[in-house]
Amino acid sequence: MLKDKIFQMFIIGTGKNLDYALKNGVGGVIFFTPDIESSNQFKNLVLNIRNKSKITPFLSIDQEGGRVERTENIHERFMSPMYALKKGEEFLSSQTVTMLDELKEYGINMNFAPCMDVNSNPNNPIIGERAFSDKVDDVCKGFDIVYPIYKQKKIISVIKHFPGHGDADKDSHLELPVIDLNEKDVENVHIYPFKYAIDNGVEAVMVAHLFSTFFEKEELPTSLSENCIDYLKNKLSFNGVIISDDMYMKGVSKYGMTEACIMGIKAGLNMFIYRDASDETLNVIEDVIKYAEKDSCLREKIDESYKKIIDLKKKYGLIS
Repeated sequence: MLKDKIFQMFIIGTGKNLDYALKNGVGGVIFFTPDIESSNQFKNLVLNIRNKSKITPFLSIDQEGGRVERTENIHERFMSPMYALKKGEEFLSSQTVTMLDELKEYGINMNFAPCMDVNSNPNNPIIGERAFSDKVDDVCKGFDIVYPIYKQKKIISVIKHFPGHGDADKDSHLELPVIDLNEKDVENVHIYPFKYAIDNGVEAVMVAHLFSTFFEKEELPTSLSENCIDYLKNKLSFNGVIISDDMYMKGVSKYGMTEACIMGIKAGLNMFIYRDASDETLNVIEDVIKYAEKDSCLREKIDESYKKIIDLKKKYGLIS
């Protein structure tokens, strides 16, 4: 059914319409710091969501360590990826095991990490120590240490922020950063770690809200750029699930909530993150259903996305 397929394409936060979305087969739920008051409370919240779901959702979180970490109400922060790697490979490995064991205990099956960004701009307001390094080889080394642990723990790793947020000088939560670099820097520095991760089996990629002059002449976020997503699929041979960054971020929301979502589907995105289960979020989903009923090309894209999402869920035993 078309409605079921479209609901599967959304990962939404908690809020007043979450139960309705779960009954209609929403694809995933994303948790933030206010959702996590204590270990038992969070475990029960996740279990309750699973029990109310029509189809088991991706139960997801941004748990990178350091600045971006959602369990800060429960315990002291883990070390950020950059400083954990500087402390040594063994330390990064051990910290990742502890972090993922904790997520597993809560019932989380997807983590939006690690960042594969190369932090080439020291004035970057959004990445910084969230990246493993400002050096390509060290970012790849960080991936080599943490990714096998994701596979071992059976938690889906969503690498981010393709095609690389490391050279940005603006925060895409607030405005659309411009990345104006030559082909060599884009491909050999910023895209290379993503290629490396894809070649080593990563199954999900988050696309950033950036304007990259490498992909588009006129201003357009990479998340809505068919050129960018085609590059990911065809040049980098990525066949997994492609997920947007939060669609409420100003870098993309200025295009209109529903309009941006339709543009994203047409460009090749498979899933969309909306940070809450507000009326506005549910309206977007209902609007997409109405658009798709009249647009056969949109329905083809939706069918393709649905298959990828279901295949990934089956691979991780979330559904049979």
